[in-house]
This record gives sequence, C-alpha cells and structure tokens, in this order.
Amino acid sequence: MTVAEVRAWLGFLRVTVVQTLLRMLPFPCRTGLVVLGNPGRGAPVLLTGNFRLTVERVRRSWRGLDAYLLVANSRGVNVWCAATGGLLTDHDVISALKTSGIAHRVDHRRVILPQLAATGVDGRGVHRRTGWRVVWGPVRADDVPAFLARGLEADVEMRRVSFPWPQRLEMAVAWAFPISLLGVLLAAPFLGWGVLRLAALVWVLSLALFLAFPLYESRLRRTGRRVGCVFFDFGRHGVALLLWGAFLAVLLGLVAVREDLGGSFVLGWGLASLAVLGILSLDLAGSTPTYKSGLHEDRLLAIALDEERCRGAGFCEQVCPTRVFEMDVARRRATLPRAGACVQCGACIVQCPFDALSFRAPDASVIEAETVRRFKLNLLGKRKRRAGLPRET
Repeated sequence: MTVAEVRAWLGFLRVTVVQTLLRMLPFPCRTGLVVLGNPGRGAPVLLTGNFRLTVERVRRSWRGLDAYLLVANSRGVNVWCAATGGLLTDHDVISALKTSGIAHRVDHRRVILPQLAATGVDGRGVHRRTGWRVVWGPVRADDVPAFLARGLEADVEMRRVSFPWPQRLEMAVAWAFPISLLGVLLAAPFLGWGVLRLAALVWVLSLALFLAFPLYESRLRRTGRRVGCVFFDFGRHGVALLLWGAFLAVLLGLVAVREDLGGSFVLGWGLASLAVLGILSLDLAGSTPTYKSGLHEDRLLAIALDEERCRGAGFCEQVCPTRVFEMDVARRRATLPRAGACVQCGACIVQCPFDALSFRAPDASVIEAETVRRFKLNLLGKRKRRAGLPRET
C-alpha cells in the first residue's frame, strides 16, 4: 500500500467515524461531476446526493470502475431521507445534468439514479425536461458494478432494502453519541463522575435496541393505538417496554447478590433507563429502512391499485424497496402479493405513468398520485395533513 493510499484510507476512516457519530446532522460535500477511472464516451453516468459519507463510500466501492458520478444537491442528507423529505427532487437532478457538462462527455442520454431516490424524483419529469432517461439502479452502492455487468438489470436482492447488523450498529452509534453527550453535559453538575455510568447506560441500551432488531422485527408490523404519552412509541410496538423489563430484571438480580445495593439503586437506574429508552424509541421504526416512522401518520395508509388504469409498465416493481409488487405479464397488470410489506414511501405512486396507484386512509379517503408527487414528508407526516386527511386519535 502506497503512502497516498494510506492517507486516503485514513481520510475515509476519519469521515466515517465523525459522520457516524453525528449522523443526525447534514454533512454536505461539493456538488458536480466526479470522474471515476478512465471513462470514455460510452461510460455509465450515475448520480447520488451530496451527503459526504455516501459519496466517500460510493467512490471506494466503485474503485476500478470507469464511470461518471454526478453529485446532486441533497442538502447534505442521505438519498432516501432527502428524496422523501423533498430535499432531492427532479429540479436537483436536472440541475446536476445541465450544469455539470456531462452531456458533452458522453454520447448517450441515460443516467442511473439510486433506487431509493424514486420517492422524490419523477423520472418522467427529468426525461421531459432534459432528454435524459432515468434508470433506477440497485438499493446498495456495492451492487452497482454487478448491475452494470448485467446490462442494467437488477435481481430481486438488488431491489430489496434490508437492515443488516453494520447498519444497525451505525444507527445505534448515531443515537447513543448525541444522547450520551447531552446527558453528560446536563447531569455533570449533579452526578459528578457518575455521569460516566449514565453515558455507559445510554450506549448499552442503544446497542441492545438496534442489534437485537431481528428478535422483535415482526412486532413492528403490528398496528394499534398508542398508550401513555404520545411522544413515546411504546404502545404500538411494546419493544422498548420489553427491553426495559429485561433491564429491570438485571437490576433486581444485582440487588439480590449484592447487599450494598437496595431499592434506591433500582429506582434511580430504573427511571434513568426508562428516560433513555423513551428517547430512543421516539422514532424507533423511522430509524430503520424497513418500517415507517412511528411518528408518521402515513404508516396508517394502504397502497391501492386501480386495475383499469394499470398498463403493466413495471416501474412499481422496479422501485419498491420491499417487493410489494409482481408483474402479471400475461394480463399486463401489476399485482400486490405482499401489500402488507408496504412502508408507504410512495415511490411506486410517484413513478407510475398511468396514475394507477394511490394511498387509502383508514376512513376510505384517498391521497392521489399528484398529491404524493407534490407534497413531501416532514418529521410529523405533513403531507397527510395537507391532503386533508384526519389525524389519528
């Protein structure tokens, strides 16, 4: 390994550590054209957002690839969150295509976008205004070389979003670091060096909550009314309460074997752990890529298909991150064999050229395709309220 390679690796490591610890904050990098390898006039053109960690990881995973990378302005936010929240739109993709000079470097007019950008970028709008055809690439950047080798064809696993342990570890760190730092700053005048135990508590509970995800994943699909404070998502899942019960059992076990510990020990650390879990579970489902946030009213919506409008274009199957759709080739119709897996991202609705898809609310009201394309989501499900649908009670 050369000195330059060592420096590059250390720089990537620094970016990874810093931006994982502070993942809740936007980290923008320069937008524009990045040349990878030695691309010719027929080289692929790919696009991503300007979240710096994403760009750095993309560049490392595509080493050896001759291609052009367009970095569009996603306001320093990762692609899926930016597209869903209206920070990465048709306008940003069009701006990148028009200002980068890429049209003078290649003979084709085909740009490959991350599949998870389909929630906010209308491929037809980009084509209509620029002449560039949007191709939806795979969910993971690591699959792009294989996607290109297959002639821009993605297999089932390339299209499916998942939540493997490295991503779960990242989210645990992303939550634990700011919460523990804030807790130390606020509690230091009262606890002294005891704040180190509080910080350790935050890290232990955060790691336990996210790394144990496969053990309670099925519970996140359950719906129902919340109980208790509306700011805590305990009632719908019960996950945080189960983990709290396990932690209390550990505390009681310590009291049983150590005579110097008593009821005040259990009460103090029990309340502290409840507060930490309350904060962690504020947006538990929304911290995973496979479930809609517990704070979003959109989680109550169901995807609906108008078979009379459907012509079997297949864009819904291409962009769905949870494999809700399958195409009936004989009938030229989409089917929804796994409708219960829908995470209400709206990508299928945005991309359908026939407006055959919509959202249905529990009260039978409808959010049409144009509303989904026009109104993006904020942290509290703003799109649903603008569409005039009732709030959950």
